[in-house]
Amino acid sequence: MTKKIIQIKERLKTARSRQKSYADKRRKPLVFKVGDQVLLKVSPWKGMVRFSKKGKLAPRYVRPFEIVECVGPVAYRLKLPQELSCVHDTFQVSNLKKCLAEPDVQVPLD
Repeated sequence: MTKKIIQIKERLKTARSRQKSYADKRRKPLVFKVGDQVLLKVSPWKGMVRFSKKGKLAPRYVRPFEIVECVGPVAYRLKLPQELSCVHDTFQVSNLKKCLAEPDVQVPLD
């Protein structure tokens, strides 16, 4: 009985490592530098800041913001405008997206 349990555990371990290797091929770490322009995900603020459109038509990401400081391995401080003073200026990497557009193009807040 114990041989079977050991064999099952070993096979589960190999299956997990195989699945991890497949998942890691698609995943790349998000690393930003100070001064980079990033788009900010809207969903964390839905209750705090009102946007002009509702539901499916609401923007998912808004405006390019400049990264001011790297707070930790997965957190960055952004330079926010005065109208977003009610929002904390530190965000996790999962809420940021690299801005690939021209620097002068902005997605409006309202």
